[in-house]
Amino acid sequence: MRTTDLERPMTAEQRRGDAWLAVGLLLSAIISAWLGKVAGFYGENTPAFGWALVYVAALTLPLALRRRYPELTLIVVALTFFVGVSARIPEVYVSNVAIFIAMYTVGAWVPDRRRATIVRLAVIAGMFIWLLVVTFQAAIDPDGAGPSRAGLFSPFAAWMIIQFLVNAAFFGGAYFFGEKAWADARSRAVLQERTFELERERELTAAQAVALDRVRIARELHDVVAHHVSAMGVQAGAARTVLDADPTAARAALVTVESSAREALTELRQLLETLRTPDADTPAASTVRVDSLPELIAHANDNGLPTTFSVVGEPVELPELVQVNLYRIAQEALTNARRHGGPDAAADVRLRFDDGFVELEVANSGREHVAGRAGLGIVGMRERAAASGGSLEAGPRGRGGFLVRVRVPAPHSSGATS
Repeated sequence: MRTTDLERPMTAEQRRGDAWLAVGLLLSAIISAWLGKVAGFYGENTPAFGWALVYVAALTLPLALRRRYPELTLIVVALTFFVGVSARIPEVYVSNVAIFIAMYTVGAWVPDRRRATIVRLAVIAGMFIWLLVVTFQAAIDPDGAGPSRAGLFSPFAAWMIIQFLVNAAFFGGAYFFGEKAWADARSRAVLQERTFELERERELTAAQAVALDRVRIARELHDVVAHHVSAMGVQAGAARTVLDADPTAARAALVTVESSAREALTELRQLLETLRTPDADTPAASTVRVDSLPELIAHANDNGLPTTFSVVGEPVELPELVQVNLYRIAQEALTNARRHGGPDAAADVRLRFDDGFVELEVANSGREHVAGRAGLGIVGMRERAAASGGSLEAGPRGRGGFLVRVRVPAPHSSGATS
């Protein structure tokens, strides 16, 4: 954030506070001027009290607009101060407070820091030039009024040094506190901006989490529904074809449809239970595992897709997530083969364990997939492979048909799959 970008809009409370500050200083300045006249600060050279009222009004009332027009307020207050002191108005306390506040406000509220610095340094330089002129006039005053000038370090020299030190501390304090207020406001603004960005990122992260969760749910539903509904469609078509000629075969096909429907409902119920459980980060309780692949192959054979299955290498125990993902990839690949491969399609499933990797290969000899936009099937398989730390290849084979191959890391320890 650039310093010129820190624009702070005024609140109604701040405007009311500035107005009350101006009124309070005005009343204090009137009392101070009256007491100064009574005390005879400037002797009989004091102008009429009416001029004092004009002076204190011009000195304090602009502070009501100090945050809205800080540079103009400082210039007006400084010029009024110069005129009042030169005219020997008997008010020497509230006027100093007013010019301090005006200078502090420029440092604390002007977003253009270069302009704020130039205005304040110009006022400070003008005040010190004026002090030098007044001091020089007092030094050459033939009447000799004021402190004695006798001696190497005279009372007049001590008085002159005090004047310069007090003014340096006065204007230096106004400058310093203005800069500090601006730095604090900028730090708060940066902190608020970062808080806003963090809140926005938190909302974005939450939205992304919801979207990813929806994708996961959609992928699971696609895997379950597409597989079973595809099988049910094949069996229902077979039942319709042989309904009149072979009622027994039609009945068997309908029994298979019923079985597939029950299996689909069971898996959907398990999926919903997983989604309802907050701690179910991994599908540890799932019944879909690598050792269920033979049942999947049998299901494919029963539903019109001749499928073979083989295991190459020494099986090892796989993590639950890898087992579920490999099963789902095989299920999706066989569903696509049955759906897109045509009536003469056949499939071959191979599970290969080799040197710290497990590779699942599902190939079919039917038609290639219809070209077009990739659906949830291929996308879901890629996501499952990536979630298991592996990679997936999916595409037409050179000798016809379609090939899906996934390769994921596996533990090196050997043993039978569970």
